[in-house]
Amino acid sequence: MKRHFLLPLTLGLVCMGVLFASDVKTDYDHKADFGHIKSYSWIHSKATNGLWADRIMEDVDKALAAKGWTRVESGGDAGVAAFGSTRTEQNLETFYNGFGGGWYWRGFGGPTTTYVTTTRVGSLVVDIFDSSTKKLMWRGMGSDVLSSKPEKNEHKLENTVEEMFKHFPPHSGG
Repeated sequence: MKRHFLLPLTLGLVCMGVLFASDVKTDYDHKADFGHIKSYSWIHSKATNGLWADRIMEDVDKALAAKGWTRVESGGDAGVAAFGSTRTEQNLETFYNGFGGGWYWRGFGGPTTTYVTTTRVGSLVVDIFDSSTKKLMWRGMGSDVLSSKPEKNEHKLENTVEEMFKHFPPHSGG
């Protein structure tokens, strides 16, 4: 009896993880020496929504603090810049009706209903520069940072930043 509930529960948790997951990618200069970086200063944090600029900074600050980096107002070993953007995207969703009276493949022979849905799409880019050379050392990019429900967006942003910095700092040849 317990086995019958275990599979649906596991599948449900996996699906929730997929729904809340954003697409995160990172890249870095393989010659950069991350070992000497102990502090950082913000260059800027910009977002299409002013509230998000502060939230991005807070989440990145938490992630870097967890890695042992200290934020200083100016003169840090590294400079951090972040840019968050949102846009709306329209999608067509088609539902095939008439399955009750017979089999219709992809709507052939039966009526269809198409709706236009508008979805907010958000992306985040975080760059880290070596202050002494002014060269880009590391870049984190996240897409699908926003959900369709505004009350979940803060949590989704936090998860995206956490995922970005999961394997930070990278091991480099220095």
